[in-house]
Amino acid sequence: MASISLVSVLRSRGSCLTAWLASPEPLIAESAARAGFDCVTLDMQHGLHDPGSIMRGIGAIALGGVPAIVRIPVGDFAMASRALDMGASAIIAPMINSAEDARAFAAATKYQPLGERSWGPVRAMQLAGATDGAAFLRDTNAETLTFAMIETRAALAALDDILAVPGIDAVFIGPSDLSIALSDGADVNPMRPDNQAAAADVLARARKAGKLVGIFAITGEQGRLYRSLGYDFIALGTDGMYFHLGASTMLAEARAV
Repeated sequence: MASISLVSVLRSRGSCLTAWLASPEPLIAESAARAGFDCVTLDMQHGLHDPGSIMRGIGAIALGGVPAIVRIPVGDFAMASRALDMGASAIIAPMINSAEDARAFAAATKYQPLGERSWGPVRAMQLAGATDGAAFLRDTNAETLTFAMIETRAALAALDDILAVPGIDAVFIGPSDLSIALSDGADVNPMRPDNQAAAADVLARARKAGKLVGIFAITGEQGRLYRSLGYDFIALGTDGMYFHLGASTMLAEARAV
């Protein structure tokens, strides 16, 4: 079965909930893909992934029938290109703090005329079931999404310039880092009122620019809130949280008297 794109999921469902995986084990990625998430994100920034686990994880997610997204390490735009060649449907780039950062990100992830991505999507074409290179080239800029993370005071100040960069399809709010930035390092609290107000402003300005917006939710309740507010792409917890929640629930049931 050919892999599907995040673009097609968003087009059909309007929004999506993604699993967020730090573990480099492909069986966990496949299990997450089969668990009911709309897509699965592999985290290289704070997770334990390397290029090999990304390649294997994307293939495992494809077996589960949902799109794979990769969050690259800070500034590693070469990995962004490689992840797309491996079959990622979208790339999340952390710490995009200026239009210059955004242009470098777009250059690595989009083919000409939007960017400077080098040709070599052999694995991506295999997973997509594509055999016509010219057709793949024609469509892939629109079918692969770029999320620029907004999580600092500098990014907020440069937001309109970042949104205006050709090849940037979306922004992704990192609410924990943003809360640290807005409190000058005094607090990490994504739900603090000033932080939520800043996120709402990012959402409104991105909408005005015609861009998609994502955000990270620590709990299911937060995920429901963000869905109600109209976010397109919501990361829901982490694989460590899924394991802990499932195990603690089962243990509590087994030990109940």
